[in-house]
Amino acid sequence: MRLNFDFSKLDGFEWDEGNLEHIKKHKVNYRECEDLFFNIPLIINRDEEHSQAEERFRVYGKTNRKRKIFMIFTIRHNKIRVLSSRDQNKKERIEFQEQGGETHE
Repeated sequence: MRLNFDFSKLDGFEWDEGNLEHIKKHKVNYRECEDLFFNIPLIINRDEEHSQAEERFRVYGKTNRKRKIFMIFTIRHNKIRVLSSRDQNKKERIEFQEQGGETHE
């Protein structure tokens, strides 16, 4: 299910050594993660499968440099906390397109 978020009610991003190291493994910079939330299209779905301890969300979006990123995040202490971020794989690019993302590579 595609969601609409009111990001104006959040207080930015939560970054610490743990989540910065995790995204670095996938060669993603934290600024690229933040870019996604300011670019269109931005597609956010609940991650039902991994939302046992806390609500998690799947994001399909693009950086300012048009890099297509897949991300998992949660909301902690009224901030966006990125749990994972990497380039979209082929299946995710198709899902991104099917949900209203760009139709060209």
